[in-house]
Amino acid sequence: MAPSVKPARREREITLRFVAEPMDLNMYGNVHGGSVMKWIDQAGYACAAGWSGRPCVTVYVGGIRFVRPIPVGRLVEVHARLVHVGRTSMHVAIDVSSRDLQTRRCEATTHCVIVFVALDEAGRPVAVPAWKPKTARDRALSRHAARLMEFGRKSVPPPPAR
Repeated sequence: MAPSVKPARREREITLRFVAEPMDLNMYGNVHGGSVMKWIDQAGYACAAGWSGRPCVTVYVGGIRFVRPIPVGRLVEVHARLVHVGRTSMHVAIDVSSRDLQTRRCEATTHCVIVFVALDEAGRPVAVPAWKPKTARDRALSRHAARLMEFGRKSVPPPPAR
């Protein structure tokens, strides 16, 4: 008799944790911004794919703010939280922090909102499960995500006519 498989619960948050390594460093001795952006994309993808149950692609990264550098040897936490859902898109707020393993002191290092679109088997956008904000913080984050998308629409020129 085959074991029964229980479907995974849809979760709207995920935290990735790992130690910043020497291979992540820039020429100033801190973690390279490109490494942080890669981690942001990975955590955001895990959150969006976990929510939608589909492969997803990044379509927008907005408001990225590097608050302070991350030294090597720090425990890095990349927290991704679903904050807004469109028909095929998911807006994910990302907070990156680093913790000194000896003192246990934790510092915020980076924040942004990243948007993913879920894809069907042919690579076309597909509808995602709805989500509605319930708390005041969720409503504020959802409004922030919507403002960033509006800003993005206004600041990007339309493609040239063919």
